[in-house]
Amino acid sequence: MIRTPLRPLARILDARRKGENPDAIERENIRLRHEEMRDRARRRAEGRLLVLAGLFLAGFAVIGGQMAVLAQSEPAEPRAGASGARILAQRADITDRRGRVLATNFDTYSLYAQPQQMIDPEGAAEQLAAIFPDLDRARLLRGFTGKRKFLWIRRTLSPEQKQAVHDIGEPGLLFGPREMRLYPNGQIAAHVLGGASFGDEGVSAAEIVGVAGIEKALDARLRDPARAHEPLALSLDLSVQAAMEKVLAGGMSIMNAKGAAGILMEADTGEIVAIASLPDFDPNNRPAPPVQGNPDDSPLFNRAVQGVYELGSTFKTFTIAQALERGQVEPDTMINTQSPMTWGKYRIRDFHNYGRELSVEKVLVKSSNVGTARIAVEIGAERQQAFLRTLGLLDPVPLEITEAGGSQPLLPPKWSELSTMTISYGHGLAISPLHLAAAYATVVNGGRRVTPTLLRDPDRAPGPRVISETTSAAMRDLLRRVVTDGTASLAEVPGYAVGGKTGTADKPKASGGGYHDDRVIATFAGMFPAHDPRYVIVVTLDEPVETSGEEPRRTAGWTAVPVAAEIIRRTAPLLGLRPAIEQVGAAAIRRASN
Repeated sequence: MIRTPLRPLARILDARRKGENPDAIERENIRLRHEEMRDRARRRAEGRLLVLAGLFLAGFAVIGGQMAVLAQSEPAEPRAGASGARILAQRADITDRRGRVLATNFDTYSLYAQPQQMIDPEGAAEQLAAIFPDLDRARLLRGFTGKRKFLWIRRTLSPEQKQAVHDIGEPGLLFGPREMRLYPNGQIAAHVLGGASFGDEGVSAAEIVGVAGIEKALDARLRDPARAHEPLALSLDLSVQAAMEKVLAGGMSIMNAKGAAGILMEADTGEIVAIASLPDFDPNNRPAPPVQGNPDDSPLFNRAVQGVYELGSTFKTFTIAQALERGQVEPDTMINTQSPMTWGKYRIRDFHNYGRELSVEKVLVKSSNVGTARIAVEIGAERQQAFLRTLGLLDPVPLEITEAGGSQPLLPPKWSELSTMTISYGHGLAISPLHLAAAYATVVNGGRRVTPTLLRDPDRAPGPRVISETTSAAMRDLLRRVVTDGTASLAEVPGYAVGGKTGTADKPKASGGGYHDDRVIATFAGMFPAHDPRYVIVVTLDEPVETSGEEPRRTAGWTAVPVAAEIIRRTAPLLGLRPAIEQVGAAAIRRASN
């Protein structure tokens, strides 16, 4: 900027010629310069005032607009924001095959204390102990009056408990919002769902992690943020599951059994429609694992999957199916059943004396140990072992729950000829009821290998072929004859042709070797409808005793079979199976006329 000189030489010289005072020129220039500076400052201030007025006007306009929007919206209680990193608590729902909720999330609150902000620690401890009887008043008081600055009191609260704590009016008792896992159906499908708990925890949120069952096995899938709003659909049917558990509990009580397991599976796909183990638990309040005693004494023990048992004569089905597949026998082939059968110092006997020989069909229908063992000797140990492996009976079941890893079958240390004979009728090899269900499905569905699953998949591809369709059809006929003419006659359900096989195995002693004389594992493995099996059912009772007669009866025909029949009677309509109406002849149908 060019500044005007206060004493310009030309004007001073001119003033001197005229006799004027040159200092007046400087004073006048100073005055003019100051006036110019004041004018410039005034204009700058006026501009700033205009800008500030415009900003105030815009701010008031925004606030007024927001107030108008709020006035027209629904009222909502403000929620305080939490500082720090947020813990992701969202977890996908679990549903049954029809979309009904089995597990979901529930908004709740946690309760914690900041003792330095408390006014009446003693009163707060006393009132909290009254609201939560499981809390110790003395311990709370020590925490409230000690040096701690933070104290967890409850991880979750019900709405009633939250209100009761709020009514205490203690500023040092604070609530934190969070989600918890809820199982709205209580104990139904408890062993499948397993349960969930809290992982990383913060004041305002907690991470939900699976601790057992499918919650733990598929924990990564359920916690995936990208799939949090995509429910995990299981193959279970909630209605069928509830019906099975109710009947199984009743049967367990009537038969005085220590425990029970039931499985209902689609024969073609292996999708499990219902699976139960009793006694059970509520996953909303999962009990602690046992630290002593037998594992199967705990309600957490899954008898359907973890329980490996010698399942008795249900194995005769596999022996005869293999013999038919090899062309070794036909259903009418006669087998030597003279009892006892001797192998070294061992004797194999039948429950009844069936005479010198029976047909292969009668061997299965009457459940002859001797006849089955003679067929197995002709098959041989290596071929028997290979066939059972193709059925999946020698490896753990690859089911989508963590407990499936404990389903390793118990095999003989040496698969001798004696082992071949005893395994043929279900002794010397222990498997789970789920193994048995999958193997029966393979035998009766046309011969395709079945892998059990808890996940719903309408497009599931069939498994590899294990036996021919001809052999499978023959086995369906034989299993149907076991119900109509054999040991499983109580399995007959009017309108639903049932086929299956019983198995009663002495229970091994926990220590010292040998078997109990008065404790058995009773099992029925069956399918329905027998002519075109849609479903396979397995029912196992641990130490049942039927006491309605003069003498106690423990065999599967009197214990497991009636329970299985009642399950079929209750669940078949729920599965959409219409009962078949048998024709009894033209004479039974008459036309009425007026």
